[in-house]
Amino acid sequence: MWVRILDWFLSQLIQEGSLNVSFPNGEEKKYGEPSDRSISIQLNDTPLPRRILLNPELAIGEAYMDETLTIADDDLHGCLELLIVNQKNHPNLLHYRWLMVFRVAIRWFSQLNRAERARKNVTHHYDLSGEFYDLFLDADRQYSCAYYENSTDTLESAQANKKTIIAKKLLLEPGQKVLDIGSGWGGLSLHIARSFGAKVTGVTLSTEQYNISNARAEKLSTDADIQFLLQDYRAVSGQFDRIVSVGMFEHVGVPHYGEFFDTLSSRLKDDGVALLHTIGRSDGPGATNPWIAKYIFPGGYSPALSEMLAAAEKSGLCVTDVEVWRLHYAKTLYDWRLRFEENIDQVRRLYDDRFCRMWRFYLVASELAFQVNDHVVFQVQLAKQPDAVPLTREYLTQTTFKEMEHAAD
Repeated sequence: MWVRILDWFLSQLIQEGSLNVSFPNGEEKKYGEPSDRSISIQLNDTPLPRRILLNPELAIGEAYMDETLTIADDDLHGCLELLIVNQKNHPNLLHYRWLMVFRVAIRWFSQLNRAERARKNVTHHYDLSGEFYDLFLDADRQYSCAYYENSTDTLESAQANKKTIIAKKLLLEPGQKVLDIGSGWGGLSLHIARSFGAKVTGVTLSTEQYNISNARAEKLSTDADIQFLLQDYRAVSGQFDRIVSVGMFEHVGVPHYGEFFDTLSSRLKDDGVALLHTIGRSDGPGATNPWIAKYIFPGGYSPALSEMLAAAEKSGLCVTDVEVWRLHYAKTLYDWRLRFEENIDQVRRLYDDRFCRMWRFYLVASELAFQVNDHVVFQVQLAKQPDAVPLTREYLTQTTFKEMEHAAD
């Protein structure tokens, strides 16, 4: 019965491209139109058709990890692209519509990220071996969207571009107190402290990131004023001239948006400037992919701009600039994926085959989310006073701005 229902569902879903499916009972079916690039998959487990129908994104990801779903030539990118394009172009299939209604209805409960739960969620992803992240990130361990100014940019130069843009939007000056919420392995905090002479406090919930950040800070010259804290952003005290948060807002959770922006407002000085850099969705509010939520970012969610700004408006902050980065993260993830594939034998030595398939699925699915499925990056500049930043955006295009002389990044 489940094979017949899945057969009907796929016949409705696959309208573009060509998909060949070998079912567990030996049946073979073709869906879609004849294509130069046909994707062939094999379902190797009898319960799999039922699981795919009940929760397709979760079941397909798990089946790939467990090899109960195999793809000809292991063309995972081609397979997911085919499925995502067809699902995007046919979103009103009754099955998908009800799944999305359910996921949106329960997201408030699944994203209750109070301090202890937030720490566990961060540990799940960011406390993996530092050696593992070295295998695919740039040398500065920038684990967020890079900015590709032209086709010749490498991952390293594109990540440097990102840090430059952030620094310009923060209007940094020597001696300013800067708070970095979600400071990662310390790369941005170190850049700000070293290049601008700012007094930087970075906070993270990851023990691994905290240890590595402090080890990196110790190697700096003694005139760099920087500290890293293993602390929830809600526990930070004092006020700051500048606040930056890169790649952390995705972990806040919808129920805590008001709390986040209230904290931002209370920590920011009256003449201060804040910059929020986050993954977002351009197609309006939604729900997190269940496979991503279970295996990669528990408690995570990529917000719509409308959700973010509605919360920011109630906090006493005003939005002074918004920029949308389109396709830059698709390119970033592509570069990460190439490096991951090049070093997959070393990844396998650190973990196992199933982990390798899990991360490969994550990187490919995430790349396609930005390439074809309405995910973008938002950079939102905030202040308490409307004149805290220049009246025009010319300052963002200037090729030089104040840096400390010893700052050669």
